[in-house]
Amino acid sequence: MTAAPTISTLGQLRASGHVFKSLREEIRDNLLAKLAAGEDPWPGLHGLEDTVIPQLERALIAGHDVVLLGERGQGKTRLLRTLVGLLDEWTPVIEGSELGEHPYEPVTVGSQRLAATAGDALPIAWKHRSERYSEKLATPDTSVADLIGDVDPMKVAEGRSLGDPETIHFGLIPRSHRGIVAINELPDLAERIQVAMLNVMEERDIQIRGYVLRLPLDLLVVASANPEDYTNRGRIITPLKDRFGAEIRTHYPRELSAEMAVIRQEATLVADVPDHLLEILAVFTRHLRGSSAVDQRSGVSARFSIAGAETVAAAALHRATVAGEPDAVARLVDLETAVEVLSGKIEFESGEEGREAEILTHLLRTAIAETVRKHFRGLDFALLIDAIEDGRMVTTGTKVTARAFLESLPVLGESDLYDQIGDRVYESTGGPKNDGQLASAVELALEGLFLARKIGKDTADGETIYG
Repeated sequence: MTAAPTISTLGQLRASGHVFKSLREEIRDNLLAKLAAGEDPWPGLHGLEDTVIPQLERALIAGHDVVLLGERGQGKTRLLRTLVGLLDEWTPVIEGSELGEHPYEPVTVGSQRLAATAGDALPIAWKHRSERYSEKLATPDTSVADLIGDVDPMKVAEGRSLGDPETIHFGLIPRSHRGIVAINELPDLAERIQVAMLNVMEERDIQIRGYVLRLPLDLLVVASANPEDYTNRGRIITPLKDRFGAEIRTHYPRELSAEMAVIRQEATLVADVPDHLLEILAVFTRHLRGSSAVDQRSGVSARFSIAGAETVAAAALHRATVAGEPDAVARLVDLETAVEVLSGKIEFESGEEGREAEILTHLLRTAIAETVRKHFRGLDFALLIDAIEDGRMVTTGTKVTARAFLESLPVLGESDLYDQIGDRVYESTGGPKNDGQLASAVELALEGLFLARKIGKDTADGETIYG
């Protein structure tokens, strides 16, 4: 954030050559400037570059209000909040004005009177763009007073008459004048409240208890909603939907790399979670989104894989702390236990009652098998398989340290198979850096051999034994 300008009066503002722009012109000019300079206007958004974002950019250039439709966890709110970056960093406002009006364009009676009285001495303040974004989560108990406004009995008690427009206490939308107002989960807003927004969306004025105030509100209305076939609690009424200039469908990341980038960006990881585990989580999430056993109208949120990564990291840190490991590195055993606590984030079809654990286990194993094939294609595991078939058992588990696990591995003579496994998994970083990372890679290989029915596995009391 740069320092606010020092200009403090209307006369100084005029002398500086400041040019007034409407909010939509401001957003359009800043967006076009970023695009012309090759700068990304949408930092931190992955997987929407070729679909949603071009549609949104065209809508903003056209000056349209926007509603984003999509299942939960598709980044709708994050996308709306990123719009703040398209506003000027600082904008002048009449000092003390309730609606933050521009000094060149006062809209309330009080500000117009002050501007006429003070002239070029009109005091101005500067408002940062972060203060020009308002967000409201639509709930059934939201009232017209919350969004539009109501008569303030305290102002009436001060001696003003009921017909005086200055007796009005403005709601969220008028207070967002010269800014962006975002309404999340719009269908949850009661239909009579949606009706109150019709004039705001089209005529840009407000009506409160019989008052007709011709306030030329300068704002951008954006909203998010689940598709109507899922949101049984309500709907967007047709007249309001008609007033949004653009209706844009969002989606989950379509590329695995984008899915992993979202997890890595959003998850707060308290331990080292190797990329192959994030990849398994991402593939697992994508399989859930394609499963006929899961209610796809609800969707599988990106928060599922994000919470999964955070839980895996927590399990690794817990083990390292209890066992005294020098490095907290997540392993496959942490992933399997983490999935158990994430099942509540999935809505299954009604006919799958009682099979939830079976479905999750099957899809997780499918995701692990895909990741194993990707990393170990062409690698010869014959020596390891032979050693295990000869009776050697390998013990791992959530309480087994990486060093203890590695020491339980069969000795393969002069073979460098374990090094090859580590190099394959950590190819991008030049191989494993510690025991934890090597153990994580070898566990993935052993699980792959089990899923391919090359070796057996037995799990009990928090221990997993390959043999």
